[in-house]
Parts: sequence; structure tokens; C-alpha cells
Amino acid sequence: MSLSLLFYIAAFIAVGSAIFVVLNKNAVYSAILLVVCFFSLAMIYLLLEAYFLAVLEIFIYAGAIMVLFLFVVMLLNLGREKAAPYFMKFQQATSLMLVLLFFFGIFLIMINGSGELHQPLSKFSAGNVYALGEALFTKFLLPFEVASLLLLVALIGTVYLGKRKIL
Repeated sequence: MSLSLLFYIAAFIAVGSAIFVVLNKNAVYSAILLVVCFFSLAMIYLLLEAYFLAVLEIFIYAGAIMVLFLFVVMLLNLGREKAAPYFMKFQQATSLMLVLLFFFGIFLIMINGSGELHQPLSKFSAGNVYALGEALFTKFLLPFEVASLLLLVALIGTVYLGKRKIL
């Protein structure tokens, strides 16, 4: 099986599961489909030989973020979404046209091709831990530190709000 075929299969699964995440009315099923989407994205990272990014995708997104999401869904007791009392006039026709346009684009890509997957240029490619660390602590140091401060402020705010409700 060629790498291109595996890439198309993983991409099809990622796009299909992402579409069903949005269309599904049950929040728990949407979360499970989102995990499927994350695993297929990790497969794409593996095909591009970005092993570290694939592992991060599985651990951080499919693991931690989805556990948090499911915890919130279960805590809020979200069931099936109730159907809206009104519908957009041309909702079904618009949806059908968008789906046909999407599959026509996929068909054009498959007919014309996008070329073979490129092999990494060196051992310092995008998925390499050394290259990622060097980029984070040199070129992207300021955004990295701002993101860490933002997460710290969110953590402190969460603890404060949680303690305030207990007291």
C-alpha cells in the first residue's frame, strides 16, 4: 500500500469524523468522533515522519482534552440536542450543494494528483524534538511564554472560583 493511499484514507477519516462531530446531536458521540479525528490526524503525522507530533496529538488532544470535554459533558448532563422549532428555508439544498462541492474538490485532487509525499530533508525536520525545542526557545520564545502565562492565569482563576464556591 502506498503512502499516498494511506494519506488519503487518513484524511478521509479525519474529514468524515469532523463532519459527523458537527452534525451529531449527542454530545458524547460527538466527543468520541472527535477522538477518531484526532487519531487520524496522528496517523497523518506518522506518515509525514513527525513521530513526536503524532504522540503529542494522541496524548494531549485524544487523551487529556477529550477526558476534560467528556467530564464537562457528563457534569452538565447534556443529552440529545432538541430540534429547533424553525428551519432555514434552503437548509437541505444548501447542505447538499456544499457536500457535492466538497466531493467534487476531492475528486479533482485525486484525478490531478498532488504529487507524492515529500520525505523529510534532514534529521532536523518538523517532527524532530530537537528542532521543535530549538524553535520554541529561540524564534517563538515570546509567544510560548505568553501562552504559558495565560494558562497560569486561567489555572489561578479556576482555583479561586472553585475555592470561593466551597467557602
